[in-house]
Amino acid sequence: MKTNIFLAAVLGTGFLMLSLIYSCSNAEKKRPEKQQEATIATFGLKKDRLSTALNLPGELIALQQVDLYAKVSSFVKTLKVDIGSEVKKGQLLMTLEAPEMGSQVAAAQSRLKSQEAVYAASKANYNRLYETSKTPGTISKNDLEQALAKRNSDMAQFEAAKASYREVGAIQGYLEIRAPFSGIISARNVNLGAYVGPSGKGSELPLLTLQDQKNLRLAVSIPEVYTGYLKQGDEVSFTVKSLPSQAFKAKVKRLSGALDLRLRSERIEMDVPNSSKVLLPGMVAEINIPLPANASTFIIPKKALLDTSEGYYVLKVEQNKAVKVAIKKGRETDDKVEIFGDLAEGDKLVAAPTEEMHEGMTIKP
Repeated sequence: MKTNIFLAAVLGTGFLMLSLIYSCSNAEKKRPEKQQEATIATFGLKKDRLSTALNLPGELIALQQVDLYAKVSSFVKTLKVDIGSEVKKGQLLMTLEAPEMGSQVAAAQSRLKSQEAVYAASKANYNRLYETSKTPGTISKNDLEQALAKRNSDMAQFEAAKASYREVGAIQGYLEIRAPFSGIISARNVNLGAYVGPSGKGSELPLLTLQDQKNLRLAVSIPEVYTGYLKQGDEVSFTVKSLPSQAFKAKVKRLSGALDLRLRSERIEMDVPNSSKVLLPGMVAEINIPLPANASTFIIPKKALLDTSEGYYVLKVEQNKAVKVAIKKGRETDDKVEIFGDLAEGDKLVAAPTEEMHEGMTIKP
C-alpha cells in the first residue's frame, strides 16, 4: 500500500510539472503577438481651406534711375548740381568743353558753303542751257544731259555737306548734359576740369546718377510653389528697419510671368508712392504677402508629418497595417501643414508617427 501511495504521489507531481511547462510554453508563443500589436492614435483625413501669409525680404529701388556718361572726349567746364540736388526734366546739369570741336564745326560749315556755291553754279549753267535748247539746233542733247548730270551730282554733294554739318552740330550738343527726367542727383563722380569721355579714366564711373525717388519700386522674388497665389492688384504690407513700427502698403503692379533660372522664383514689383521721402532706394523691406485659400486641400497637424532623410511621409492605416505614403508639403502655419499625395478623404492617418514605425506594422487604431 505504501508503495502505491508513493507512485501516485510521483505521478501527480510529474503531471503538475508537465502542465506548468505546457502553460509557460503557450504563454511564450502568445507574448510576441501581443508585442507586435500596438494601440496608436489616428485621425480621419479631410479637406480644409488654409489661409496663410508669406514673409519674404524685398528691395526698394527707384522707379527710374539713370547713369549719365560723356559721349565725346572732353573736360568738365561747369558743374551746376551736386549730390541731393532736385532737378527737372531737361534741366542743364553740367557743360563739357572740347577745344577741337570748334574747329570741326568750322570745317563742316566751310564745306557746306563750298558745296552750296558749286551746286548754285551748276544749277544756273543747266538752267541757261535748258532755256537755250528750246531753240532747235542751238544746244546738243548730249551737252544738256551732261549739264543735268553735273547739277544732280553737285546737289547730292551739297546734301551730304548739310548732313555732315548737322552731325557735327549734334555731337557738339553732347557737350551739354541735361536731365532726362525729374529726380534727385544721388551720385557725382567728377569735379571741374576733369577729363571725361567714352575712353580713358573718365569713363570708369558715371558722371552723375539721377534717381526718381518720389516713386519707388518694391521688388521681391516669389518661390515657385507660391506663384499661383498672387495676381495683379493684390495688396501687400511691408516694413523697413529704419521704421520698424510703421507698416506700409503696396499693390502688385508687375509680374514677370517667368521663373528666374537660378532662383526658380518669379520677380514681382509693386509701385510705392514716396512723396514724403521717408523711404530710400536700396532699403531692404520685410514683406508680408497674404496667401488666400483658393481651393480645399488636405490639411493635417504638423505632428502627423514624418520628416526623413528620404523625404516627407505620412503613415496610413489599411486593414490594421501601417502603409508609408510619400507626400509633398504645401503651405504651413504654426501647427498645420498642407499636403499633396496619393491620399483620399477619410483615410486613417497616424497622429504622431515615429521612425520606429515601419511598413506593415500591425496597428490597432
